[in-house]
Amino acid sequence: MNGHRPPSQNRPPRRNFPRREHSAPPPPLDVERSVGELKRYLEIAVREMGLELQFEITSTTGNESEAVVLFSGADQDLLLEKNAELLLALEHVAHRWLRLDPRLHDRVRFDCGDYRATRLAELKLSARVAAQRVRETGQPFQFNPMSSRERRIVHLELTGAPGVRTESEGVGDHRQLVIYPANPQTSKR
Repeated sequence: MNGHRPPSQNRPPRRNFPRREHSAPPPPLDVERSVGELKRYLEIAVREMGLELQFEITSTTGNESEAVVLFSGADQDLLLEKNAELLLALEHVAHRWLRLDPRLHDRVRFDCGDYRATRLAELKLSARVAAQRVRETGQPFQFNPMSSRERRIVHLELTGAPGVRTESEGVGDHRQLVIYPANPQTSKR
């Protein structure tokens, strides 16, 4: 041995710090800059990936300013394959390209063929059906792993719903949302 430890042994141990709560509102989205940068990013991405896609960027300004990118074209089915994996990946890279504060990620969205609206309706319906099942059986219901954005939609849909509460469990790509009876003592066995 030459006295050197493997790199993994040189690192300090990982610590689980409490999540920072964002009490201050997020910074405003610079819509004009964001739209210009989105156009530049998407022109490069679409060209380099050889995709037959057109995109339109719409934006709103004000307190809840946002930018929405709508795709159409011969390769739109490719964007929507595997639960819109490519569409969401392009959006994720766009957030990095724009160097967005994570609290602004919901204000820059990509959509194609009304995927987002359809998925939103599916998640809300699934949340209500699962909550009713939990109320009837008294047993928790665990969703398959989903993105933080989708977990948030379910959490918000069930906020204030009688007889149930929600929690996210797990880590990374395996993080799941669980619906529990609001009062565990009344669980049916």
